Amino acid sequence: MDVVRLVAGELRAEISPAVGGSLAAFWTEAGHHRRTHWLRPADQQSIGLRNPLGMASFPLVPFCNRIRDGRAQFEGRQIRFPPNHPAGNSPHPLHGIGWQRPWAVDSANRHAVDLSLQVAASPAWPWSFLAQQRIELDERALRVTISITNQDEVPMPAGLGHHPYFPHTPGTRLTSATTAMWVADEDVLPVRLETGEVVDRLRSGVVLGELDLDNNFVGWDHAARVDWPADENGPQRSLLMRAEPALGYFVVYSPRDADHFCAEPVTQCTDWLNLMPRFGRAPLGGARVLPGERLAAHFDLIPSLA
Repeated sequence: MDVVRLVAGELRAEISPAVGGSLAAFWTEAGHHRRTHWLRPADQQSIGLRNPLGMASFPLVPFCNRIRDGRAQFEGRQIRFPPNHPAGNSPHPLHGIGWQRPWAVDSANRHAVDLSLQVAASPAWPWSFLAQQRIELDERALRVTISITNQDEVPMPAGLGHHPYFPHTPGTRLTSATTAMWVADEDVLPVRLETGEVVDRLRSGVVLGELDLDNNFVGWDHAARVDWPADENGPQRSLLMRAEPALGYFVVYSPRDADHFCAEPVTQCTDWLNLMPRFGRAPLGGARVLPGERLAAHFDLIPSLA
């Protein structure tokens, strides 16, 4: 299937299984076919070219964001992940495997779709696993559940998350409570934790045009609110993201003057395997998944028109 559409009341969602099992769009369709988009909608070119960077949101599995130089080790096995950024030459691979492979549709109806991805062990990721997503829609919200099952014979490191792109129009405000931010180097890799101005401003709500961020946050309270002013794209409106405790880390990517930003619920911070010996697990997250064990997490996107 090129696109699976979900319908519930005035809410709509479209999923592109072939494009990394990604969400292609999530919107409210009111009278006269007026659409209010809650995520940046994919265009037909991105779908046709199978470009996940042009989608509304894509899955992060078996790790989130970057691993420095694609090199890490875990309990005697070496990770040798090649560069994989489709739009650059960075040596640091990002976002895992799932976003760049087609997913199978296991079942689908008007309100939900179940997707799966089978991955064999390789030098890039020397553990075999099964990734699954359930994307479901009711008249109030969109829920995304993502999971990974270790199908190998030894424990496997794992991280999960999603990478939603939200519309960024003038006056867009983001509110989310965290306790600290990872300061990143020129390669967008974490180097130290800081509290202070950015954390305080996010907690009280900040107009995103005043920031330029690509950072991980810890101590997240599992919720984020986006507020958009009335404009040509719709009336005054808001969206609440609620995540379960497993998604205890938060990434904000908000490049200055861009027409989009990302607010990502994740289970681990960037490059966690390499930073763990120095900082410990608490500020980094990540999981150790036993053979046959399944790690799962979900989040909800709850939109509201004023």
